[in-house]
Amino acid sequence: MKILIVDDNYTNTLIIREILKKEKHKNMLSASSAKEMFERLGVPNPGQDEAPKSSDIDLILLDMMMPEMDGIEACRLIQQYDSLKDIPIIMVTAVGDSKKLAEALDAGAVDYVTKPINKVELMARIRLALRLKREKDWHKERDQRIQSELRLAALVQNAVLSAPIADPLVQIDALYKPSYELAGDLYSWYSLGEGRYGIILLDIMGHGISSSLFCMFIASMLKETVNTYVEPEKVIQELNRRFNQLCIEDQLIQYYFTAIYLVVDTRLNKIDYVNAGHPPGLFFHEDGSVTKLNTVCPPVGLFDKIEANTVTIPYEGNGHIVLYTDGLLEVLPGSQEEQIQLLEDTLQGNHTLDKEKMQSLFFEEGLPQEREDDKCLVWISLEKGENIV
Repeated sequence: MKILIVDDNYTNTLIIREILKKEKHKNMLSASSAKEMFERLGVPNPGQDEAPKSSDIDLILLDMMMPEMDGIEACRLIQQYDSLKDIPIIMVTAVGDSKKLAEALDAGAVDYVTKPINKVELMARIRLALRLKREKDWHKERDQRIQSELRLAALVQNAVLSAPIADPLVQIDALYKPSYELAGDLYSWYSLGEGRYGIILLDIMGHGISSSLFCMFIASMLKETVNTYVEPEKVIQELNRRFNQLCIEDQLIQYYFTAIYLVVDTRLNKIDYVNAGHPPGLFFHEDGSVTKLNTVCPPVGLFDKIEANTVTIPYEGNGHIVLYTDGLLEVLPGSQEEQIQLLEDTLQGNHTLDKEKMQSLFFEEGLPQEREDDKCLVWISLEKGENIV
């Protein structure tokens, strides 16, 4: 443990050193001015130079009244550096002015002792400051460990997202921006053979770790579910059954997720879908008309069983389908109905995904939105193919 004593009076420094020595503190440094203190901390020009990433100083005993720069101003400057601001500072002062002492505490000092120095009082305040620092360091290390684990979890979560598909008759891609490191949105698609593709986009209620864990649970069973049941209504019902098997006891929150699942059949030129409480997907046909993939059943997980009926949409020629989560709507003004209409107007035209344009419209930093939410957009481009009856 290293203590830095900062005082322009050599006698005061000597007294504090002797007190600390008798209490078995051997690792001490001293500075006769704020400038020298900053040099000891690795900042030769405070306010201009960057501080080192870490400091070996565990505690600073800082004289309040010093020439050139007083202790209060020095304390304020220390707080500007992330690597230094957690070092506990105890003001050593002969000033009895309560306003000055309050100013020192507001500037970042954790405590103070008055001159002439009382040995018992000084050591008690040092022990308290060091105990608080140890607790803060423990919390900081724990938070860093948690952040590291969250980053790893985010990489795993991102790895389960489907890669783009570029089939001669269908192209599938997505843009995705989680509001936190872990998110509650999930998109996946699977080749079902014979020119068919199963595509799903879902949005777990809430954010953060709990939503991401539900997301990973669903991701773990999606491929098997989609390939086994294929038909949209059966897939949604099976997801509902499996989700309810979690049986979380004493939960204060009813967890559920909205989802839209569709099967694109490029041979029969049709779309089969079920929308479970999700914002309506938009199907842009070659003739300029738009079909909304509206809600046909409740969200998954709200009820033990749900009735879901597959809706079929035939198509001819080229077109594109856009699926999205409600976080994307929130960057648009107006009511939800107005937002969907504005989205429809914006996405008309070119059937091919323009990623750069979509990025600037919906995913750039600083776009207005009512609250922070995950944002996801799935784009399905359909090419004209031969209809097989």
